[in-house]
Amino acid sequence: MASHRLQNKDSPFGSQLLRSALMADKPLLSIIITSCTMERMEDIYELLDSVKAQTYSNIETIFVAERSRKLYEKVKIYIVEKAIPNAKVLFNDGEPGLSAGRNVGIQQSKGEIIAFIDDDVVLSPKWPEEMVKSYNDGSVIGVTGSAFPLWEDKSMSWFPEELYWIISCTAWCGWDEVKKVRNAWGMNMSFRREAFERCSLFSNEFGFHKGSMAEDNEFSLRVRSQTEKSIIYSPRVRLWHRVHKYRLGQEFIRERAYWIGHSRRMMKKLHSESDKSLDLLSQEHQLLKRIFTRLFPNIAKTFFTDPVSAWRKLRVTVTALTFVTLGYYSHLIPALSNRYKTTQRSF
Repeated sequence: MASHRLQNKDSPFGSQLLRSALMADKPLLSIIITSCTMERMEDIYELLDSVKAQTYSNIETIFVAERSRKLYEKVKIYIVEKAIPNAKVLFNDGEPGLSAGRNVGIQQSKGEIIAFIDDDVVLSPKWPEEMVKSYNDGSVIGVTGSAFPLWEDKSMSWFPEELYWIISCTAWCGWDEVKKVRNAWGMNMSFRREAFERCSLFSNEFGFHKGSMAEDNEFSLRVRSQTEKSIIYSPRVRLWHRVHKYRLGQEFIRERAYWIGHSRRMMKKLHSESDKSLDLLSQEHQLLKRIFTRLFPNIAKTFFTDPVSAWRKLRVTVTALTFVTLGYYSHLIPALSNRYKTTQRSF
């Protein structure tokens, strides 16, 4: 677990009067983006352009680079050239990983609301406006939103919606209204600053580091437990997530599914004792039900009209379910766990 809380000079939880005044007006929204690779420079540029084009003006943009000084320099230059307001670039030269990078950004942020997005998304024009509006309810501590696939090639759109969690998109959930959720999703989420002051930062045991993922799940559960406030999903807080061709390849799907299963096991182990009444895998159970009652029957019907497409969907679905299961029970198969620890890549 992360051991450091976000410090506030005035009081452990900050000035509530100041916060009320800020929230009544237009609070500063800090947007934290992390990246470790030069492979997605065009995606990063497009993301920064979409940030600049937002209708909500009180934004602070923090880009955290790691591993690559060249990435750090190129983003700095782009921000100056494009005159992106109130933006800064940081370099994480400490412990590597998504959680560590985001923690660097949090500690340098000034916003009353702190948001996190992936480096290969494109924001809708009213994304921050809708994000901030969601906090008008004082019982809300975190907000997450929808993510639609932005396919590198339209021929990739055959991929089943029920497996969109593999590519960090959200159509699998089928939600079209605001609702309370178990956790926020890391490619499109935010929390009040209060969450980090009271509940510490993201755990470095999660977040594409040491093989683990689900830093968003683990932190969300911790925040809900310690603050007794809600995390909500709003379909209006929307963005598009770029999906490159390699993400539909068997190697990526096997590896991604394995670590998702592994991370769910870790999450359940960490939090099941603290709240035995909470069904920690309720969303996963609902998704499994949808796969077996909707996706598999649809695949079966398609075998008569489009056998090639049906086989492709069946293969990828069985692969994903198999490797999620292997990841979940990896503690029983040390050799398998060790194999995947040596083949981690940037997702």
